[in-house]
Amino acid sequence: MPDLTPSALPADLPASQELLEVVLNISQTGIMVLRPVYDASGTTIVDMAVVYLNPAAQQMLQLPQRPAESFLTLYPTAKTAGVFGFYRDAFLSGKVERRQNNYQQDGLDSYYFLVAQRQGEVLVVSFDDANDQSRTDIVEELRASQSRELAARAEAETERNLFQAVLTQSPVAICLFQGDDCVVTTANDLVCELWGHPPAEVLGRPLLDGVPELRNQGFVELLREVARTQVPFVGTEVPANLLRNGRLETTYYDFVYKPLYGPDGEVLGVIDIAVEVTEQVRARQQVQELNEELAAINEELRASNDEFLQTNTALAESQQTLSTLNQELESRVAERTQAVSRQQQLLQQILSQVPASIATLSGPEHRYSFFNEPYQRLSGNRTALGLTVAEVFPEVIAQGFIGLLDEVYATGKPFVGREMPIALLDPTTGKPETIYVDFTYQPLLDDQGKTTGILAFILDSTDKVRARDAVEANAQRLRLLTDALPVLIGYLDQERRYQFVNHAYRNWFNFDPAALLGRTVRDVVGEQAYNNTKSYMDRALGGERLSFEARMPYREDFVKHIKTDYIPDVQNGEVKGFYSLVTDITEQTLAREQVQELNEELAAINEEMQVANEELRDANARLNYTNVDLDTFVYTASHDLKAPIANIEGLLLALREQLPGTVRQDPEVAKLLGFMHGSVERFQRTLVHLTDISKLQQAHAEPAELVDLAAQVEAVSLDLAPMLTAAQGQLTVDIAACPTVRFSPKNLRSILYNLLSNAIKYQVPGRPPQVLLRAFCTNQQVHLEVQDNGLGLTEEQQSKLFVMFRRLHTHVEGTGVGLYMVKRIVENAGGNIWVRSEPGVGSVFSVVLPDYA
Repeated sequence: MPDLTPSALPADLPASQELLEVVLNISQTGIMVLRPVYDASGTTIVDMAVVYLNPAAQQMLQLPQRPAESFLTLYPTAKTAGVFGFYRDAFLSGKVERRQNNYQQDGLDSYYFLVAQRQGEVLVVSFDDANDQSRTDIVEELRASQSRELAARAEAETERNLFQAVLTQSPVAICLFQGDDCVVTTANDLVCELWGHPPAEVLGRPLLDGVPELRNQGFVELLREVARTQVPFVGTEVPANLLRNGRLETTYYDFVYKPLYGPDGEVLGVIDIAVEVTEQVRARQQVQELNEELAAINEELRASNDEFLQTNTALAESQQTLSTLNQELESRVAERTQAVSRQQQLLQQILSQVPASIATLSGPEHRYSFFNEPYQRLSGNRTALGLTVAEVFPEVIAQGFIGLLDEVYATGKPFVGREMPIALLDPTTGKPETIYVDFTYQPLLDDQGKTTGILAFILDSTDKVRARDAVEANAQRLRLLTDALPVLIGYLDQERRYQFVNHAYRNWFNFDPAALLGRTVRDVVGEQAYNNTKSYMDRALGGERLSFEARMPYREDFVKHIKTDYIPDVQNGEVKGFYSLVTDITEQTLAREQVQELNEELAAINEEMQVANEELRDANARLNYTNVDLDTFVYTASHDLKAPIANIEGLLLALREQLPGTVRQDPEVAKLLGFMHGSVERFQRTLVHLTDISKLQQAHAEPAELVDLAAQVEAVSLDLAPMLTAAQGQLTVDIAACPTVRFSPKNLRSILYNLLSNAIKYQVPGRPPQVLLRAFCTNQQVHLEVQDNGLGLTEEQQSKLFVMFRRLHTHVEGTGVGLYMVKRIVENAGGNIWVRSEPGVGSVFSVVLPDYA
């Protein structure tokens, strides 16, 4: 709409504070007055204080008239949404500025139309929203699309944060290798600690570049073989030479190399999940060395026994030789026995310190002959020498572990269990708790190869099993998340050839993603689409991170609007390629373009309406002048006709007095005189009504007062009491919902009197009138309803009801002016009146008046 200048207001209209308050109060458009808040230097606007909100703005924003909070405190998102910048620029320019904004943050959800202009040191903002208007399908679709996009982003961010937390907090070493060079693309802190190198030295680099100590140890070859065959590799206690405290040291690991698949089954890389078992391996090696030493001692003892037998044979030949040899043999046996005792003590000391649960069981009953401290802790301090396993662990009988011991003892064959679940009684709770163990039941044989006992070697692998389960669950969630992503994800090298694409490429380009690997982007997307993004690729390969939107004509029948992010892959200061994330924004772009076209059409319509409003204002002005002239003519004519009609009335009286008595008594003469006198009275009443009609314009200017509606109705009821009694009617009043009205008392009385008298007057013969007067207030309006059970009106009669001097029922006295005057009074006050009626049933007259309270 055009800017309002002082010259646009009527010359006789005062510019008063009261007029401004009325305009602000009745405006259906939100009005907001803002005052800039400057920084410490006093030069930069950093916020806006909300000085005033009119009633419409208070309702739309659900805020008081003068909020205590600043604009950005109430609506922090307004800064990123551009609304705050719009207000700041409008204040600085001093011009009328307009903006349309879809705002779905900070508790608001609507499409706003904003107009702002500076006035002195404040900014006046007029705004309206589209919540009460029917939205187009395009706007609804745009809002829904934005909501889906926000929800999808929030869900993706939650999943990413969850995966990152699991990766970094996992109690096992995890990393991901990609490519033939086995580039480390993901690695948690634990695996970097095992390698002996910080994450910065290994992430994004080939494994042998980041951890050169692994060269020629066969791990890279294993990774390539898993990627090629897609067959996982499980390594148990595999040695690796790695840095420990600045020097190479042999360590041992249990690990799994497993291929990581994309949504289409392609191999994305190889996941490595590893647990260091160096301490367990070294402990077992020490036990094995001790066993070997013990076996050597036993061998020596057997050799000594052989010598003893030979000596004993020679003893039959020479007692002296036997005695000498016997002494030597006893001396050597004593020395060997002491050595064995020392070895056994050393073995027992070592086994006591090994960080694994170890016990020796003797006999077919599996009685404890030795156990170390970890084994005692495993049993909950229930183990004692001489007790059987079934007595210490009664809960494992049903689980089959006693049967395994029986089988090892009977067959002499060892049993090895990996990550087997076992439910052991927890002494603190009295309830079984399931753990996972790696264990070995090794038979102990005598010289004849007969089983005499069993060595039990147990490692608690509960943490490893649970960690692996957690990693597998996270990997599954990651695969599901990757499959569900509605964006194109790809990686292009320096030659702009695809080295990775996700499943979404299949839907766009009708190719198996694996078939796109190694092809150039020009070959995949087409020449025209490639030219639209070539400059962005140049910048990305130059090391610049980009985000842009573009129209991509991939094929003649397949055109997309996309939002693209290019993320350079920088390794050792060199750009190896870049990651590409492409989001389809076709629907949003087309919707935005359609909204823009609709806005332009709306602007053109607004201009046409402004021209039409100007013409209408001119027509209304001319009509007002005509109405004023007509009212003046009616008033003058009615006033000038009063004297002649009074003279006619006087002449009739004089004629009646001058006529002889016999003539006056003549029926025809009396009848004519009565007709003439009735015509004069009717003419006089018509002149009175014309005078009242001419005064309606002046009556409209009367100031409104606070009127007691009940008292006004009571006064009118007293005036109509004789008529109501004569008709044997009943008047029911229900106005408690609206006790007071701010209106002209005289005009309000005229409305009530005319409507109630008509309801009584136009009754159905023989049916007492039942009249109901009802009043209620809504949205600064007063509603009056007068309902009767009278004659009623047809649709044709209703269309002629409020015409001046038009009477629809002639059997009742009237002039046809009353309802016309009521309509003029109501409409002059800015109200409305209408009727609902049915012949023979009755009528309901409804009046809506503005309440200026």
